[in-house]
Amino acid sequence: MRTQHSAFNVASTSRRAFLKEFAAGLIASPLASGDLWAQREPLLRALAAREVFVKSPGKGTAVMAFAYDTQSKGGSLVSIEQRWSRSDTIDVAYYRWSKDNGRTWTDPAQRSTGEKLRNGMLRRHLRGGYVEAGTGRFIEIWIEGILPNDDPLEGMRQWNIYYAVSKDGGRTKGKVHQIIHEGKEFNAQHPLPGVFTGKNAVMIGDNPSRPINLKDGSILLPVQISPLGADGRLANPGGGYTYTDAAILHGRWQGNQLVWRSSERIIGDPERSTRGMDEPTIATLRDGRLISVMRGSNDKKYHLPSYRWISFSFDGGWKWSKPEPWTYTDGEAFYSPSACSQLLRHSSGKLYWLGNINQTNPRGNRPRYPFYIAPVDLESGLLKREGLRVVDDRTPGDDELLTLSNFYAREDCETHEILVHMTRLFAFPDGWVGDALLYRIPV
Repeated sequence: MRTQHSAFNVASTSRRAFLKEFAAGLIASPLASGDLWAQREPLLRALAAREVFVKSPGKGTAVMAFAYDTQSKGGSLVSIEQRWSRSDTIDVAYYRWSKDNGRTWTDPAQRSTGEKLRNGMLRRHLRGGYVEAGTGRFIEIWIEGILPNDDPLEGMRQWNIYYAVSKDGGRTKGKVHQIIHEGKEFNAQHPLPGVFTGKNAVMIGDNPSRPINLKDGSILLPVQISPLGADGRLANPGGGYTYTDAAILHGRWQGNQLVWRSSERIIGDPERSTRGMDEPTIATLRDGRLISVMRGSNDKKYHLPSYRWISFSFDGGWKWSKPEPWTYTDGEAFYSPSACSQLLRHSSGKLYWLGNINQTNPRGNRPRYPFYIAPVDLESGLLKREGLRVVDDRTPGDDELLTLSNFYAREDCETHEILVHMTRLFAFPDGWVGDALLYRIPV
């Protein structure tokens, strides 16, 4: 979940120092005139229409606002708006509901995302909702933890995952449950194998880490876990900003409650990805195999190539192959920054991937532009060059830092366009701003 948005602290940095710090991460768009890479990659523009979904209230405040289906049919939606003024901290959230597929919305209702307690600050990060196939139940998911000094990095020892089931699209919540592994040895302080609250954490990295349903009715939820070393302390074998393993939680209904078990972890090579395997997104292939596409990083070791990583499961998501760089179907790997991405199953049966692709090797998190959509081959699980399209290829100016990465994608139930909710963040030496946008991509 850590995103290392150091650009948010630029207000106290001189313009010259700011530009020098980030100059290495700013590259020309691959669609720039005369670019050989662009000539070799015959990209089709997505022709995405773009509109402001929720406007920022002013400089210094960015808005993430995503809309989620609350029923399997009918266009009922909930919008969850989250405002933030520092990295990885949600100041306040607002909920709105729509019964007409987003044409009109209710007035916003405020929800608390922080609470000062005697032993620290309780922080919540909302991860939206999910309509379960078959039952139509709406499951809202979030992470929360008590941060002793209200430092977001403390979440690597404190985060846990919670959910609530709603029968009215999230307007009223059912009982709140912490996700705790099945078995007598597990409890709120020891929720999963190898996870001990206060020492390490389990979290949903970002909104694109979406649950999916399998044909047997089970729910698969991709998560990430901060590992412990042999000494029982938080480990960082890659030496980057943070380090995580990926895992898939399997939920099955037992009466009106979900019972959870964890897959084995998907463990990266810290010599190849300095922050491990991060923010997994999962999907099924035609033959029933599962793929997990993950964020890696070359943070602090910029000579390493920065890739997307892929792992396969042949047994329904319990055991996973050693992660390797994700490639196009012709076997060529592509550069991608340390940022979230999403696999999205369309009603047509096609599988799409959305995320950032770079022309040259990124430096850790940056640059997080341009933003692309591309089909995934359902036989191999690899990315197709054919149909690779750019959704937003804007490049930053001389005194700004651009981020196109905080997003969530879904299919419009009426038009079947792919809708991308994204915070298009601009950071300047004297402050930063970000509106929540909505892109409409015809497919």
